[in-house]
Amino acid sequence: MEHKLIEAVETALGWTGPKPIGDRFARGRTGAEGLAERLLTPQRLLDLVMRRSLYRPQFRVFQEQVEVHPAVYFTDNVSPRGQSIPMVNMNTLGRLLREGATVILDQANVADPTLEVACRALQWWSGERVQVNVYWTTGEAEGFPLHWDDHDVIVVQLAGEKGWEVRGPSRVAPMYRDADPNSTPSEDVLWSSVLRAGDVMHIPRGHWHRAGRAGHGAGGHSLHVTFGITKRTGASWMAWLADWCREQEVFRLDLDRTPDADDSRLRSAARELADLRTPAEFLTAYERAAGPARQVPHLDIFGPLAAAVCTANFRPEIHSADSTVEVLAAGQRLVFAAKAEPALRLLLSGRPVVLADVEAAVGTEVHAVAALLVKEGLCAPLTDELSSGYTGLVTNAGS
Repeated sequence: MEHKLIEAVETALGWTGPKPIGDRFARGRTGAEGLAERLLTPQRLLDLVMRRSLYRPQFRVFQEQVEVHPAVYFTDNVSPRGQSIPMVNMNTLGRLLREGATVILDQANVADPTLEVACRALQWWSGERVQVNVYWTTGEAEGFPLHWDDHDVIVVQLAGEKGWEVRGPSRVAPMYRDADPNSTPSEDVLWSSVLRAGDVMHIPRGHWHRAGRAGHGAGGHSLHVTFGITKRTGASWMAWLADWCREQEVFRLDLDRTPDADDSRLRSAARELADLRTPAEFLTAYERAAGPARQVPHLDIFGPLAAAVCTANFRPEIHSADSTVEVLAAGQRLVFAAKAEPALRLLLSGRPVVLADVEAAVGTEVHAVAALLVKEGLCAPLTDELSSGYTGLVTNAGS
């Protein structure tokens, strides 16, 4: 999937692929005109918040680095039958923003199709799980104090400006569940300046950082999105091995508590398992096993399927044989006749496909192949809302 955000990130950071993720701090400018506004604007953010029932901690508001109690800006919208749905009180939120505040929306990709598609593109590109959080700060409000994240992040400044300080790590590759709390900030300041609309920054896991608008004008604001990339580690591989070990009797047996117990058979089996189930196999298996994404189902009452797009969390694998084509994705293994290969490669490209537009190129069987891929959760019907997430950012497959 060729997505303009990925092109912009690689251009800004001087990358030619995802390998530098987690390696070192980097920043630059995208040079992509109109990309920031296309991803998200403050007005679209407010509209999104107004129209959805959001809960803490997904939606939070901070003033002076202290979280505002949700009771201040959440109200229960009560229906005529007495059903209560929590909604953000937009009048109160407006007052807080006029005073100077930071609004945070976690996992915005769940609610917004443009950010959903952007995260999917980044997942196909990186091979890792990605989610996006939105941060909008008004006035001279401060953000979080100096802290570090347990995942790598790519920050894209969409509007306004914000001051940042980025320091090096004080512990190599710290984790959420770790043997050390890692609570002493590093004194190694790598960069301290301002991000402006169009700037991109990569902060590796464990690097200390803080941001805020103090001194940048009470009448201004800052909107940025942070794409969190959670890479798999040696600990992830070990947890995967623990699941596989249950296949063998030696691992299911009780541990011998007697003094000088002979555990050589158990330790030998552990070494053999590690040699058999390698980290490379784990990485591949993780992507293949990732289940289907949330999507709108296709129902016969809507009529024939007209358009579809691949929504697998990771890029599908397509393997050709003499008379068959095998597809591995979204926890599925599907086998097709060889003549379906052109349609499969188009439908699983990550680009939107209007079926009638591609019949001449890949054959009329594209309709049957698309219907099956939608049924099995590898593709989704291309609704108007989902299609809007691709417009201007991902080339249509019929182009």
